[in-house]
Amino acid sequence: MKLVTSLVPLAAISLSTAFIIPDDHITQQIAFQSQNEAESQTFNERLQGSVENAWSGVEETFTDAVAYTENALDNAFSAAIKAGKKAQSTWECHKSMTKFDMDGWIDSGLSVLDDIEIFHGNTQKPKKPHHPPHRTPNKTVYELIAGSKHTTKLAKLINEYPDLIETLNGTAANYTVFAPIDKAFEKLPKGHKPSKELIKKVLSYHFSPNFYPAGRLLVTHTLPSAFGEDALGGEPQRLRLGFGIFTGLNVNFYSRVVAINIFGTNGVIHGIDSLLLPPPPAHKIIELFPGQFSTLQLGLLKTGLDEAIAHGPHVGGTLFAPSNLAFQKLGPKVNAFLFSKYGEKYLKALLKYHIVANQTLYSDAFYKEKDAKSNVMTEVDIDDVPKGLIHVDLPTLLDDKSLSIDIGRYGGLISIKINGFSTVSLQDGLAKDGVIQVVNTVLIPPKTLGGRQYAGEELSVEDLKNRLDVYVEEL
Repeated sequence: MKLVTSLVPLAAISLSTAFIIPDDHITQQIAFQSQNEAESQTFNERLQGSVENAWSGVEETFTDAVAYTENALDNAFSAAIKAGKKAQSTWECHKSMTKFDMDGWIDSGLSVLDDIEIFHGNTQKPKKPHHPPHRTPNKTVYELIAGSKHTTKLAKLINEYPDLIETLNGTAANYTVFAPIDKAFEKLPKGHKPSKELIKKVLSYHFSPNFYPAGRLLVTHTLPSAFGEDALGGEPQRLRLGFGIFTGLNVNFYSRVVAINIFGTNGVIHGIDSLLLPPPPAHKIIELFPGQFSTLQLGLLKTGLDEAIAHGPHVGGTLFAPSNLAFQKLGPKVNAFLFSKYGEKYLKALLKYHIVANQTLYSDAFYKEKDAKSNVMTEVDIDDVPKGLIHVDLPTLLDDKSLSIDIGRYGGLISIKINGFSTVSLQDGLAKDGVIQVVNTVLIPPKTLGGRQYAGEELSVEDLKNRLDVYVEEL
């Protein structure tokens, strides 16, 4: 595939639209908070509630934390806790967040990636970090976890699985471990203990067989975990990386990275403040976020496509999910027609054009159909910044009518365009059975094969019918 440089900034991701949540099977045994408590809090209240763990003075604390010492993991977590307390005090005094020292944090995290370029609107290299000389690590990632006072609960769980101990002590790969600190387990309900099989799946979801130090994390959108998901044909369920002004580096939107770059002889550990739970199926995610997807959910129910997505024969898939705002852009007349009894067959054809079965396209990875080799499209080389354009044609449920996908990338900045016009506004919503890419416009097929693609112009009901007549199924 030909690579062509393309730069488009990422859309800001808010916690209020995050949809990485536990699988149904998991939530029956594990719960973080009651639904009533979550609904009673405003977005600002949730932000303020998380500030007590925010970072301030990051460069100073993490400069000390990433040094290779006998107790490197304890030092890193202690530094994060100290920084969190300082941030809480600052918030209480000023009632506002202090400026997050992003450059300093990035500098402190690039100790082994001095040559990598991070995009800040230009191509200048970041300054080299100012920290003490590193010593060669002499403990495996398992030994670091088992010996730390901050990961005693994680170590206790791992110790129940000899094969996991062997893996994390082994040299078959350079592993990346996202280690929940002990406080993360305080969010779990007391009493009921999940099955050993479930616990092992969750533990496997916390590490990757690939090496992701901090600098590589910052230019990565998703990475493969060690948990093979049956609904993805055994392919690795992925972890989503993000960076927020208030949360800093986070995994799956909700779990904040509180310590970085604790190196062992066989990998690297990053400390996190919440457990990572595998996500639910795509149809359940749509159902659970009516504030974003109530129109789409209604359309799937009216047309019966919700059952097709939930129970149809597919291994993985990509759902291009129009938000409520995307439907509003069609105008009241078109919406009234689509959701009428007469327009239902047109609505079904339209929604089929948003569903891709058996091919899971993330912003930086592609799980093809089972008879084709999986392809991680643009893995990060530690000596270079990935950049360019990748083109993929994805067949939809609409008589195999394909979507033309262009993914432009420069380092951690990724843009996904569909049919040359529509933009993915929220990328990589991880699902048990694929991925959700949220789109800011409803995708409209061309009038004829090879015809001009829809480019956002105002559509009349007759124009929409002309585009869909050839695909309409009589109900």
